[in-house]
Amino acid sequence: MMDKIYVRLDALGEKLKTKECRIPVNLAVGVVFFLFSAVILLTMPQQVAISEKDVVNGRAFPKLLMGVMMFCCVLLAAKDIYKLVKKQPIEWKTLNLLVEIKALVILGILLITYVLWRASGYFVLGAVFCALAFLIYFRCKKPSYYAITVGMAVGIWAVFRFLLNVRL
Repeated sequence: MMDKIYVRLDALGEKLKTKECRIPVNLAVGVVFFLFSAVILLTMPQQVAISEKDVVNGRAFPKLLMGVMMFCCVLLAAKDIYKLVKKQPIEWKTLNLLVEIKALVILGILLITYVLWRASGYFVLGAVFCALAFLIYFRCKKPSYYAITVGMAVGIWAVFRFLLNVRL
């Protein structure tokens, strides 16, 4: 069954290998991180509580940092916009779609691992999922590797949970 899936993935990989996308690096990074810092500033009041008696509260440094970040992002994007208006060359980056999708799959595995851990309350479930998902992702065919990896994940969790009394 897995071999059929691997054949389909290989065919899809061959198609994606030739697909590329060009982006203006400084402009894209400026916009993305400006939006990131804006989201941080907008969510900060719900995340960081302050008291009236504090001279400097817990929001001061993150607010300053996000302000500096937004300012630098505006400068970075404005520089490329100026170059575009003046018809000067700007820096472009070519992204291969196959490479980016592989990176997104790895990120997805890590995010699902975290969600499993937080939803179930058991770190061991996330760890076992992560170990199995990466073995499948890298197309490991030896059953002993699966057994060893799951055994190690459960063993490490058990040591932390029962011997060291660390609640994960």
